[in-house]
This record gives sequence, C-alpha cells and structure tokens, in this order.
Amino acid sequence: MATRPELILASASPRRLALLNQIGIEPEHLIPAHVDETPERGELPRKLAARLAQSKAMTSLRKARQTGIGDNALVLGADTVVAIGRRILPKAQTMNEAEDCLRMLSGRSHRVFTGVSLLSPSGVARNRLVETKIRFKRLSQHEIESYLASAEWRGKAGGYAIQGIAGAFVQKLSGSYQGVVGLPLFETVALLSGAGYPVQFNWLNQSGGAGI
Repeated sequence: MATRPELILASASPRRLALLNQIGIEPEHLIPAHVDETPERGELPRKLAARLAQSKAMTSLRKARQTGIGDNALVLGADTVVAIGRRILPKAQTMNEAEDCLRMLSGRSHRVFTGVSLLSPSGVARNRLVETKIRFKRLSQHEIESYLASAEWRGKAGGYAIQGIAGAFVQKLSGSYQGVVGLPLFETVALLSGAGYPVQFNWLNQSGGAGI
C-alpha cells in the first residue's frame, strides 16, 4: 500500500495554518519560504499572486530537500495580493504605508488575488488563482486613526486584516472570504485531493459541536 504523503506548508502565517486546521489538516512540516515579493516591471496583480505562490512552494521544497525532508511530501504555497485596478498595494510595514492603503480603499471597491500552488514530490506544480471583490465603507478620520493604533495592519496586504477589526469596514464581498484571509479552502482541498492527499483522514476523529 502506498505511503500517505506528508504535507509541507511553505508559510509562517498563523492564519494559513489555522485555516488548514479548520478543515482537519495538520501539516507535518512548516518550512517558510522567504522570497523577493517585488513585482516585475508591468506585472499585473493576478500574475504576481500566482508567481509568488509557486515561488514560495519551490523555495520551500528546496529547503526541505536540503534537510532530508520532502521525498514523499506535497508542498503547499500561497500568496495574497491586494489591488485597486492595476495598482498593487503593499504589505504594510509602516504606519504611513497602512494609512495610505486605508485612504485608497475607503469608500471604494478593490480586488484580492490569492494564488495557491501545490508541488508534488517530483516538483510538478498544480496551481489555482482566486479573485475576490471587496467594497469598503467610507472611513472616517477617527476610524483610520483608531485602526492604525491597533497595529493589526502590520505586514498585511493592503494594510488590513479582514478576519480582525477591519471586518467592520467591509460593505460587500464577492468571492472567497478564506482567500482574503490567506488560503481559499475550496480550491486548496481540490488541489490536495487531486494530488492524492487524504483530506478527510482526520474528519472521523473530529467531535461534533453543539448545534446553533
């Protein structure tokens, strides 16, 4: 009988790990991949998200092989890009960056692109790209200042975290909420299942919760 493949998550993001845990998946290894996320000249947001997801997965696989891991492992990489039209918003590192993002997002629609890449042990890539459209309410000066003070924006694409306080800014969302958080579950499960990973392996051990 074939050995069950291990899963490597090419990310240090607690949000992506939590999303996998939500559907009963616990990666055997966490091997973050740090890559240059600078867009190439003229690169569109959707292409950037797809390229970075695959680059992270490939980098993680190389790191795994260097440490003797990965001969029978699938590597899952993902990246999220926030954009207004063709303009790619940064993963805010400073308060000024975050403030600029919030002012651009205030009262208008933007798109979030999340690329997902799954590498087989032989290095063959299966890829998905998920696009979500979001509209923010018009933010007051007080809301912007209060959100900046929370520091929730730090390191987040577009300067906000939809799973946190910024969820109160969202008037409308069309697409994948989980994709905006960092990992679209429907597409991820499809990739894993297609590669022979037993997604439902732990489901039978999950205790049922109380009904609403």
